[in-house]
Amino acid sequence: MADVLRSLRHGDGSVLAVACAQALGAAGVAVSVLLGEDQGVEPLWRSPGVAAQFEELQFTLGVGPGPDAARTGTAVMAPDLDTVRPDRWPTLLTEARKLGVVGVCCFPLGLGAIRLGVLTVLASAPGATMPEQQLADALTLAAALTGLLLEGNGSRPVGSGTVMGPPMELHRAVVHQATGMVSVQLDVSLSEALLRLRAFAYSRDLPLGDVAGDVVARRLRFNDDKDGPHSPGSRKG
Repeated sequence: MADVLRSLRHGDGSVLAVACAQALGAAGVAVSVLLGEDQGVEPLWRSPGVAAQFEELQFTLGVGPGPDAARTGTAVMAPDLDTVRPDRWPTLLTEARKLGVVGVCCFPLGLGAIRLGVLTVLASAPGATMPEQQLADALTLAAALTGLLLEGNGSRPVGSGTVMGPPMELHRAVVHQATGMVSVQLDVSLSEALLRLRAFAYSRDLPLGDVAGDVVARRLRFNDDKDGPHSPGSRKG
């Protein structure tokens, strides 16, 4: 972990994510930054495989330990998903198990009322609590990431000298653009528009980014006649 902390400022994001997971003895690690109350989080870096898949699942559904940690500013500990109440994160628990996720702990990145992002750590094995040393290392990592985010506000994008700070090129830019378009189409808030997009994507087992891309390309339009989204040619979406 000491080696990882020394590499945070100038290391490659994808390499650091894997190194963090190894140092923590975790199945995966992800770091996301907050964009705003209505826009949610943007991935900064994450280890490949299950961590990336779980982050996309949380983003599509809009619920989970990550969104909870971002909203409340407190750590959300669920090291054994089998012990979590089914009504806490509807749907997510079932889908997470399909991905092979057995436990998740999310740590907010921020200082006081300032909320900057979330560190997500996937458990490698279920347990009643997070192992003491792993918890200490995760808290240390979260504190270091918070410090670098505070320093790197508006810094260069990932891969160009520093891996911290809001990325200049948003991975989910198409989702944010589509959210704005649906908001105008339905005359609803951005939060409601994003909820509509998420519901449509999940109900059809489609990636949220693909649905957003169809909206931006005007292959899919949301209307307010109770019939749901439709294509320009009057074919239902």
